[in-house]
Amino acid sequence: MPAVRRSFAVIAGTAVLAVPALAACSSDSGGGDAVKVVASDKKCEVAKTEWAPGKNTLKVSNKGSQVTEVYVYAQGDRIVTERENIGPGTSVEITFDIKAGDYEVACKPGMKGDGIRQTVKVSGVASEKPLDPRLAKAVADYRAYVQAQVDNGLPLVEQFAAAVKAGDTAKAKDLYAKSRYGWESIEPVAESFGDLDPKMDVREADLEPNQEFTGWHRLEKTLWTTGTLTAEDGKYADQLLADYKDLQAKVGTAEITPTSIANGAKELLDEVATGKVTGEEEAFSHTDLVDFDGNVVGAKKAFELLKPVVQEKDAALATQLAAEFAKIEAELAKYKKGDGYVSYETVGEPQRKELSDAVNALAEPLSKLAAAVAQ
Repeated sequence: MPAVRRSFAVIAGTAVLAVPALAACSSDSGGGDAVKVVASDKKCEVAKTEWAPGKNTLKVSNKGSQVTEVYVYAQGDRIVTERENIGPGTSVEITFDIKAGDYEVACKPGMKGDGIRQTVKVSGVASEKPLDPRLAKAVADYRAYVQAQVDNGLPLVEQFAAAVKAGDTAKAKDLYAKSRYGWESIEPVAESFGDLDPKMDVREADLEPNQEFTGWHRLEKTLWTTGTLTAEDGKYADQLLADYKDLQAKVGTAEITPTSIANGAKELLDEVATGKVTGEEEAFSHTDLVDFDGNVVGAKKAFELLKPVVQEKDAALATQLAAEFAKIEAELAKYKKGDGYVSYETVGEPQRKELSDAVNALAEPLSKLAAAVAQ
């Protein structure tokens, strides 16, 4: 997760565990009219700052010395599209949908901060053919899936908050990862709304100057370090529950398009690579594999909804994605324990490398999903 958590408008490893930038070998094929973006350690050069509405493609080249991220922001820093983990000396293409309006392209060297930004304007009338009925169904079904994941998670968040307020450390520990699972499965959409994400899911290591440490990870630290819950923790639990209910009320308003579903699936794999497989996400509870599972389940759901169209337009890609999802699920299954997973502390370096390899093998073809849908 980047230090500054994102909104999403949808239209501690050793050398052997290091996860390579997943975008290094990926290339969303967006055609010859891609807008070139050159990202470096100090610049974000956008070759064309006036775009047409509808489907667009960015060709991003990282000429800097650090891994970078690139975002397209609408007003209020709502994300239209993004791509994380763009390694030095590599290029990626990102296909997405966009409406008329004013936007910013942000490059984030080191994947931190607000980024180096360039303004762009989208104007005119989109020349779009009617949406394929299968894709329209995918959008409707994905919207229903997101709402159901959030709705089903609410009772668990309520129980978790109640346990914290009651000072019941054992019960709160048991509910901690379970209360996060729905969030993890739809995280790109959960990041849609203002400051909800940094309030609910920021990691201590990612705090910006003067940013208050709140949300799940603030309570995780107490539970697995001192183990003594206080009235202050009760206030943090109340705030987490209030923020979750705010998310539940707003999630149905997120803009969702076929390409945003596809790009969201790739983002979920990036979340696995930058936090879960490295063991950095759950620094105190070591429940990273539960989050890992949630991200993979959410990404697979997105693929399955889009699969009828992808199968027609790029059958080889559909076959490859199905195979790689099966492989990563098989790797995860090795660490199942009851209705959850073993502590990530018990997973050795060679096994973490195997998980990392499975993530990378899936990420490369998954990066092509949006372009296949947009054909």
